[in-house]
Amino acid sequence: MPTENQQLRVLILRLGAMGDILHALPAVTALRVKHPGWFIGWAVEPQWRGLLAAEGAAIRGMSMPIVDQLHIVPAKEWGRHPISARTIKQIRQTRHELRAAQYDVCVDLQGAVRSAVIGKWAHPRRLVGEQKPREWAARYLFDEHVPTQGAHVIEQAVEVGNAVVHEELPTMLPWLPASECAERYCDAQLAAFNGKPVVILNPGAGWGAKRWPAERYGEVARMFAEKGYGVVINSGPVEEALAKEVNAASGNAALVLSPALDELIALTRRTSLVIAGDTGPLHLASALGKPVVGIFGPTDPARNGPFGGNFRVLRHPESKRDHSRRAEPEAGLLTISSSEVWSAAMELLEDAR
Repeated sequence: MPTENQQLRVLILRLGAMGDILHALPAVTALRVKHPGWFIGWAVEPQWRGLLAAEGAAIRGMSMPIVDQLHIVPAKEWGRHPISARTIKQIRQTRHELRAAQYDVCVDLQGAVRSAVIGKWAHPRRLVGEQKPREWAARYLFDEHVPTQGAHVIEQAVEVGNAVVHEELPTMLPWLPASECAERYCDAQLAAFNGKPVVILNPGAGWGAKRWPAERYGEVARMFAEKGYGVVINSGPVEEALAKEVNAASGNAALVLSPALDELIALTRRTSLVIAGDTGPLHLASALGKPVVGIFGPTDPARNGPFGGNFRVLRHPESKRDHSRRAEPEAGLLTISSSEVWSAAMELLEDAR
């Protein structure tokens, strides 16, 4: 292994999405803590750069706490326009940028053919990935295959990190960027609550089968408001109509916000509790050590639910793991009542007190 004076250059391959990057971050944070002098780069889709660096950040610090260099890789856009002149130009630029960085090791925490190919572009001495990656064909591009035993994807990522450095990395909360602009945004938005404790409800999810009904979120929001909490309904991209539906169901008792990523990080740091399904904002709250109530249906919380910290996961015992992009809520999800969510939330808040 190189010493600190023989700086290792490491490229992390985890392009997206939000929850997946957050699940990769604890392992990379631990790597940074163990080896603060190493150079760490990260290849990421443009919409998720805010999880790694605040707007305008160029050097490592509070606004970019883990990585030394970001490589913005719009791979999904390339997939939509594979033979356009712009795509070809961007691919050439990315390959040149990755090779120029002279990485010693690429760590594929995505386990996809796409991410492994991007790792190959860097021409590292070692391309490391899981023995059983998400896309089986990706393993043929890896130089080293790491068997993983952990049930949760965070544990699996730490195991891959252990194999890279040949030592035991701690499992820890990740470092996330801080932004002065985002703090000012929070000051302005939360001023109306006059110092009340804040809870965040996030009704959206990646697809319909994971979405708990809007009217039940609204009922929980109303109960929090009546108990003296400031309630924020977080609206992600294209979720504005859903957030408004939840607020209407609450009797307009909540504040609907559509924060940018750095603003959502700052907002979540100030919250007392987050309630959400299996979606990025839930994993963000868990990554920040906040109490969370996770409402799960077709996805398995043992694999990618809240991890560490104080949380409650509600899931019907007959819910089956199914990643089909169905529009309607999964049947087991519909058995979870507003009163169950409220009780779980109150237990967490009492524990915090």
